[in-house]
Amino acid sequence: MWGRVLRQAGIAEPSLRRDYALQRRVVARFARAEYLAVRLLLPPALQPDVVAAVAFMHETDDRVDRGEAAERSAALVEWTGLVEKACTTGDSDLPVLRVLAHTVERHPDMRARVGDFLDGAAWEVAWEEFATEAEFDRYVTGYSLPAFMLLAGFLAPSGSPASEDFTHCCERLISAMQRLDFLEDLAEDLRAGRLGIPMEALDGCGVSRADLLPGRPRSPAVTCLVRTQADVAAAALHAAMPLEHGVRPAGRPFVRALIGVQRLRLEAVRSVGAGLIERSSGPSALGSLGLLARETAARRRHRSRG
Repeated sequence: MWGRVLRQAGIAEPSLRRDYALQRRVVARFARAEYLAVRLLLPPALQPDVVAAVAFMHETDDRVDRGEAAERSAALVEWTGLVEKACTTGDSDLPVLRVLAHTVERHPDMRARVGDFLDGAAWEVAWEEFATEAEFDRYVTGYSLPAFMLLAGFLAPSGSPASEDFTHCCERLISAMQRLDFLEDLAEDLRAGRLGIPMEALDGCGVSRADLLPGRPRSPAVTCLVRTQADVAAAALHAAMPLEHGVRPAGRPFVRALIGVQRLRLEAVRSVGAGLIERSSGPSALGSLGLLARETAARRRHRSRG
């Protein structure tokens, strides 16, 4: 089935097909719900491009998110050089970059998005905590949004640069997703000495960093913190709703499903509440499958009417 998708995308060279197949398995392993949404809801010819973009994002995050700040910074410099060489020459020793270079060749405007993402990765390297909500917003604008645009650029209306409304909706959506990431990963981030919830939000709920350590009693203040952060994420998600109508028609079921998965993540975060200092959370598997099934059926009905 994946072989047919590659044929529809015009990817015929055997070694390149193997590279794309490898990236498909990587994405399916670390982002199962999103991967299923890509496979079920996006046009086949677009699926390899999205897989390439998501695999590249994941590899970048993995490389620049380990070790001390100096190690992360050196890793980013090295990685940027490898990416630029691959995109310039069209080749690399790494399958993820061979696939990226091929995608850039097929979609030249992708090159600028890759550059913006790597420039913004300095934010990911440097952050350890955010003093204010404004600092969180700058992180989202500087890093999270360029990362999301690697994918969203394939869904933007063709023939013109992305409109301000389109970019704003993308920014609101990725802001919600990033905040949910930080809530879900609260325990893991704290073990690494990082905190993705702005300190002013902790102050507003009367919470100290010590209150977030594992083994601490579950206090109403921590419950308040999780609830208020979830409410902010929900507001950003609501503001992103017009994105469904700002993308190409073929991408609308995917966008609806992506937003729907974030709602399920919100439900899970609220359900776990103060327990997030002990363990992560995630969207309901049954809820995600039901959502994807509904959108797949709606896509089929739309195609049959067309």
